[in-house]
Amino acid sequence: MRAHIVLAILLSRFAASMTDWFFGGVLFHKKYLVYPEIWRRIGPSPTENWAIGWSIVLGFVTCGAFVFTCLAFQVHGYAAAIRFAMAILLIAPVPLLITNSLFIKIHPLTVVAHSLGWLAKLFIAAAAVGWLLP
Repeated sequence: MRAHIVLAILLSRFAASMTDWFFGGVLFHKKYLVYPEIWRRIGPSPTENWAIGWSIVLGFVTCGAFVFTCLAFQVHGYAAAIRFAMAILLIAPVPLLITNSLFIKIHPLTVVAHSLGWLAKLFIAAAAVGWLLP
């Protein structure tokens, strides 16, 4: 069972890293330039590498916490895991992203892209739970 838990975390994080890249860096990329003063310097820098490293670590925390929370609350199967992912999405990331966009100059399409990224990340973690922890 422990191997299944570790596999669920690793597989979900690997797949989610691809969606993080797409939704956070590719989709609506030019909209980040609407308010360039709020983003870190464009191009490789030690600060950007540090930020990317921490975002990767936090992605493992997200996927791991989702898997362990599903185990703790006995969320089993695809349907239950997807419902749980939707609940988490509507409880934390989406309200936080929208609230931040009300006070920080962020293009609305950037908020949409990040919300879709969270949706994809949580659905991938839910799929891993449904597949590996039935």
